[in-house]
Amino acid sequence: MKFYLTTPLYYVNDTPHIGHAYTEVAADVLARTERLLGKDVFFLTGTDEHGQKVATAAKALNLKPKELADRMSKRFQKLWERLNISYDRFIRTTEAEHEEMVKKVFHKLYQKGDLYQGTYKGYYCVHCESYILPSHLQENLCPDCGRKVGSLKEPTYFFRLSKYQKDLLSHIDAHLEFIGPPQRRNEVISFIRRGLIDLSFTRRSCEWGIPIEEDFTIYVWFDALLNYLSGVGYLSNSKLFGKYWPPDVQFIGKDIIRFHDIMWPAILFSLSLPLPKKIFAHGWWKIAGEKISKSKGEAISPQDIISEFGVDPFRYFLLREIPFGADGEYSYAAFVKRYNSDLANDLGNLLHRTLTLIDNSFDGKIPKSSGSSGERLKEKSLSLAGILPQIEALKYSEVLSKIWEVVAVANKYLDEKSPWRLSQREAGPALYNVLETLRIVALSLKPFLPASSSKIAEGLGIGEEFKKENFKKIQWGVLPEGRKIKRERPIFPRKK
Repeated sequence: MKFYLTTPLYYVNDTPHIGHAYTEVAADVLARTERLLGKDVFFLTGTDEHGQKVATAAKALNLKPKELADRMSKRFQKLWERLNISYDRFIRTTEAEHEEMVKKVFHKLYQKGDLYQGTYKGYYCVHCESYILPSHLQENLCPDCGRKVGSLKEPTYFFRLSKYQKDLLSHIDAHLEFIGPPQRRNEVISFIRRGLIDLSFTRRSCEWGIPIEEDFTIYVWFDALLNYLSGVGYLSNSKLFGKYWPPDVQFIGKDIIRFHDIMWPAILFSLSLPLPKKIFAHGWWKIAGEKISKSKGEAISPQDIISEFGVDPFRYFLLREIPFGADGEYSYAAFVKRYNSDLANDLGNLLHRTLTLIDNSFDGKIPKSSGSSGERLKEKSLSLAGILPQIEALKYSEVLSKIWEVVAVANKYLDEKSPWRLSQREAGPALYNVLETLRIVALSLKPFLPASSSKIAEGLGIGEEFKKENFKKIQWGVLPEGRKIKRERPIFPRKK
């Protein structure tokens, strides 16, 4: 069974920030989960490299737009590598194959009659690369980013967006899962019902874009959205496209829902292609209630956080701190608290002290199980078999909370049994039960903390087997008795 998921393409006018990493990690968790379920996953991500904003940023740095795109695209790829992102394809909109497909789609829409020539007269926000209706201006500022907009008048090709208003509303009504979370669905319905107007799909005053006839360039959002098609071979590789289309889940930020939930499906209607099954918009990370902004000097560097705390703690914080889909408040203090409480104290300490007891009292070998598991611990551990639907429902924070409930029960069990006070015959089964719980916890954490879950497995002496294990191994009594463990320093050293 196939599973196709995408992230938005990230704009290359500046370096990657915490918001980009948030989307990418969330998508990676789902990709890894679906692979563990045995599905044939295609995970697409990449960079959006055309448009006026890129041209302006390049000029400020005395670079050509393509030079800036090359530099920034590499930064995204390096960060994704460091974050352990398991994408299958990284696409750049300056790739020749993508540009050629965009031109073909443009002509397809024109031949169908869904593109027509006219003159655009109104406002344009370069930061959002968005056309703004006068009625949507807020004190002459962009309603989305709050920046000044410029007036624009130029010849253009319009896309008949208004033609698909009824089709969009009908599809949204018939497919409740199409737009998520629910509040975004309501926003989109409200926007469509106010009336859709035809949208300019070309630029005359912006040279940095895919060229089309008569000195036009393709509107950057039309160009960018089509990556979801070109990335799986639309009009170039029918076998690949037929295998993976349509997308199962598309991740976006809530600031670009109108492009993805209105403009994008309308294009697919025009092309007579099936629509994505789910488009999910997450919230923003904020500081003191306001969206984190580079222009306000509030940029949070993923690289800096990773250098101090590690990759998996960063991944953990992003998905544990807030429900996926809601806005979240970021602070260094909150990060340290979450790290020390959940990772260092609860999970890391449980692993380290259990392995230390095994090393000291059982010659570093997993003791025999008596078959007595401590029913509460066994029941709680096996309950993690039920997290799969929640991961697929993108309830990441809730899933991690459930896993840590198991960790808490294991810590309590270890304290109550106090195997350091027992004979070997009595201590062995108790320690085996804790180790078996840690194995199940590590397996459950595979999509979220891929490196740390492997370290836990290595500590338990099952590193090689663990690489091949999937969620079917959430069973009790799998850990091999007599296996040599590997005790090292705590995997999450406490931070001061």
